[in-house]
Amino acid sequence: MIGHHEALIYTMVMMSAADNDMTDKELSTIADIVRHLPVFDDFKVDDLPALANRCSELLADEDGLDKALEMIASALPAQLRETAYAVACDVAAADGLASQEELRLLEMLRFTLPVGRLPAAAIERGARARYTRMT
Repeated sequence: MIGHHEALIYTMVMMSAADNDMTDKELSTIADIVRHLPVFDDFKVDDLPALANRCSELLADEDGLDKALEMIASALPAQLRETAYAVACDVAAADGLASQEELRLLEMLRFTLPVGRLPAAAIERGARARYTRMT
């Protein structure tokens, strides 16, 4: 069993790896989230690389995605489920438009956690607003 910190980090790593391209912007976003969100105040940032590697190894298994989703859902209390969805959206938005794989993973997270359609839409819109660039 994993704790809530691990569950949130697994969520972000899964989102970054969804399209098989973990970009520097996504990894930087994950690190920034861990350093700045209050939910990580009691987390040792030095543990982030090991947890990210553990998640990557799990995802390499044949049914790793399903296992990771189950672990995340069982580890997160109700008050952190929308937080998990929000950090996933932030990672997806960090490097521009979300890929089809990232959108599919967001759908799976909405169902697994569960996050309602209206809260999910609001969270998604907030991520788009935060990561919009001037072109």
